[in-house]
Amino acid sequence: MRVAIASDHAALEMKAALVDWLQDAGHDVTDLGPMTADSVDYPDYGYKLAEEVASGRVDRGVALCGSGIGISMAVNRNPGCRCALVSEGLSAKLSREHNDANVIAMGARLIGIEIAKDCLDVFLKTEFGGERHQRRVDKLSAPSFEGVSA
Repeated sequence: MRVAIASDHAALEMKAALVDWLQDAGHDVTDLGPMTADSVDYPDYGYKLAEEVASGRVDRGVALCGSGIGISMAVNRNPGCRCALVSEGLSAKLSREHNDANVIAMGARLIGIEIAKDCLDVFLKTEFGGERHQRRVDKLSAPSFEGVSA
């Protein structure tokens, strides 16, 4: 699978470990940076990752920052991305199965590398359930407030 990964400075070590782990598992990995521990702005890397995923140049994306929150917000600005912030395997599984997430976000200050590997492994192996979930996923890229009642 073609996987792009990006982080901010707070998740640099986790990113490096996940790049090695993904490559060892046989995935084609695009590391979008950063490459040094210098302070950077997570939106820049989230937008860069979102473009790779939305363009189809990669199959899945991995977004990392200190909490995972900021970079997931940046990725989700792109209507071609469905980024799920997860901290354990079940959320990673459901994000793929029910929501067809194409990007996983995690917080390096909140979870350890082994949990991150488990989440990523589940995320990459789980297929989208389709059927009853498809209409809801379609609405994520084309929001409408028709039919919504108070």
